[in-house]
Amino acid sequence: MTSTPSTVDTERRRPVLLISVGAVLVAAMLAWLLWPSGDGGAQVQRSTQGPYTVELSVTDPHQGGNAFALTVTGAAPDVVTVEPVMPQMGHALAPSPAIAEAPGRYRTGDVLLPMAGQWEITVSLRGPSGAAQHVFPLLVK
Repeated sequence: MTSTPSTVDTERRRPVLLISVGAVLVAAMLAWLLWPSGDGGAQVQRSTQGPYTVELSVTDPHQGGNAFALTVTGAAPDVVTVEPVMPQMGHALAPSPAIAEAPGRYRTGDVLLPMAGQWEITVSLRGPSGAAQHVFPLLVK
C-alpha cells in the first residue's frame, strides 16, 4: 500500500499535535494550581459584646507588619485599640490604636506580629455606652 503525500503529512503532524495539546493542558493545570486566590487571603470575623458589634478584617496575616480593618456597629466608641497576644508562647504586645477612617470604620497602622502561629487579637472599645473587649483568633503564617 502506498501512501499519498497528504496521508504522510497527517501522520507526521499527529504526534506534534498530541504533544502540543498535552503541553497546553499541563500549563493550564499548573497555572490553575499556582495562581493566587482572588481574596488575597483575607480573614473576616465578627463578634458582639455589650453595646458593640465588631468586624475584624486582615488580609494575608503574616509574620511582620499587618494592618487591621475594623467595622463597629452599635454605639460609637471614643477609643479603639488592637492588642495581639500569643498565649502559647507568652507573648503580649502593646496595644495599637485604631484610627477612625469614617463613621464606624477604623484601621490600624502596621501591627508587628513577630512570629508565625496562633495569635489572639483583642479589640478594646471604650465610649459613652461603656467598654467591651472582643477576642479574635488569628493564624499567622
